[in-house]
Amino acid sequence: MDRNADAPWSKFDPEAYVDANYRTPLDVDLLIVRMMRDHFSRCLDGTGRYTVRGVDVGAGANLYPALAMLPWCEKVVLLEYAEPNVEYLERQTAPGGLDGVWDAFWDVLAQAPAYQGVDPRARIGEVVRVERQNLFDLDGHRRWGLGTMFFVADSMSECPEEFRRGVRCFMNALTDGAPFAAAFMKESVGYQVGAERFPAYRVNEDRAWESLAPYCDGLEIHDLNHLVREGHDGMLLALGRRNSTTAAP
Repeated sequence: MDRNADAPWSKFDPEAYVDANYRTPLDVDLLIVRMMRDHFSRCLDGTGRYTVRGVDVGAGANLYPALAMLPWCEKVVLLEYAEPNVEYLERQTAPGGLDGVWDAFWDVLAQAPAYQGVDPRARIGEVVRVERQNLFDLDGHRRWGLGTMFFVADSMSECPEEFRRGVRCFMNALTDGAPFAAAFMKESVGYQVGAERFPAYRVNEDRAWESLAPYCDGLEIHDLNHLVREGHDGMLLALGRRNSTTAAP
């Protein structure tokens, strides 16, 4: 059984990942962006522009979760462990550095009122910073009022306990009432990025629900039934808010 520490994270190729998944936008990603946009808008409209601190845990080479948080956040932290991804994110979030590949995702976000009038390139350069950190090192002492975790807890290990621990660490990083969005590859048997193979945990809707529900109010898990490659059965999108349950060890 391959665990997180066994994976070749130093060899992760972010450009190959972006080319395979985002260079030509997939319908399922545009659907996810729309659902996340609407969820955040329902939860945060009236909160006030630029008043929340946001976090994307295990950001990888994906900028659309950060873009989705921009209308509400005074600061957004992208936490990422793989050094090639950290370098990619630092280039993308430098002033004027955001690649045009992300325009299609912003176009979907900008259909909602909260996003209109926000300049994503200027804003992301002003408020987003990148930190190298392992998800497992989140200890609950740093907490954010808005959070995302996309294809992380399920895509770093074959071990069920590491999956549950990853979900727990993410949820414990959120303040009471914080809206969140988390996505998982359903029943993934692993995935290829460039020349390297990476492990995955075979999460399904029941396992996702069991891991998230103790920490959530209004939890919704959507089975999107979209296949983007061989070796999985679809995607799951979880939306909800962090409840006031005491952080679990």
